Amino acid sequence: MHRNHWYNQNQYWHNPGYYQQPINWQRRVTIQEAMDIAVERVPGQIVKVELDTKMGTLIYEVDIVTAQGVKYEVEVDVNTGGILSVELD
Repeated sequence: MHRNHWYNQNQYWHNPGYYQQPINWQRRVTIQEAMDIAVERVPGQIVKVELDTKMGTLIYEVDIVTAQGVKYEVEVDVNTGGILSVELD
């Protein structure tokens, strides 16, 4: 008798289009990459970088002072390199 299974392993292992992009669980953004990402968003001089957690996610907090003297904090996700927030500090 044939049973329906909610889990179809062929869907995961034999369908090359199942995942839109490869996932690299080992790869993390370096501190230098995080600084480059932050300065690209907020041009200025980096005055401080910290590794921290926010809601269970590892982030880099990059403090930048612009040419006008305004200080910003840019949060960069360690796993994706995405910018989570840009705030006046």
